[in-house]
Amino acid sequence: MRHGKKTKKLSRTKSHRKAMLANMAASLFLYHVIKTTEAKAKEVRKLVDKLITLAKRGDLHAHRQVYDVIKDRKLVKKLFDEIAPKLKDREGGYTKVLKLGTRRGDGASLSVVQLLVEKPPTEEKKGKKEKAEKEAKPKKEVEIKASSKKETKEEPKEVKEEAEELKAEEEKEESKGLEKSEPKEA
Repeated sequence: MRHGKKTKKLSRTKSHRKAMLANMAASLFLYHVIKTTEAKAKEVRKLVDKLITLAKRGDLHAHRQVYDVIKDRKLVKKLFDEIAPKLKDREGGYTKVLKLGTRRGDGASLSVVQLLVEKPPTEEKKGKKEKAEKEAKPKKEVEIKASSKKETKEEPKEVKEEAEELKAEEEKEESKGLEKSEPKEA
């Protein structure tokens, strides 16, 4: 009988279960939300709460104990420097498990585990946006196209006049450019 045995085996060996829960805890610290089955969610909640309690302590021995579970030094540093200070005033209950329903394929009950820390704002990559802005059409062309679409909706006369002026200016520039680029015959 399993009297007094608090850990659920989750149909895995001890080493597999330990590695799986450590990976789930690392993902939770990294992304602040993970989606898993209900049984795994309840088990990972226990582990995460213990790790955060150690991180709140903040001494060298606590660092080593957390690193024994989570093998990523950057993630351990993030836990001690960013996550634990935000939860300093809480006395436990650092995570929340929300039930989602059943999985379509096998009928397993799904849950979401959330870390009760506000999610950091996601940083967008600047490189792609800058390239897209450089490749974008000049403002005059965009304004002309936008104004031509708006004309069908009966815009004021001023907008129509501005659009016509811009078109005329562009046509002049294009014709000047063509004249200059034509080779002279000798």
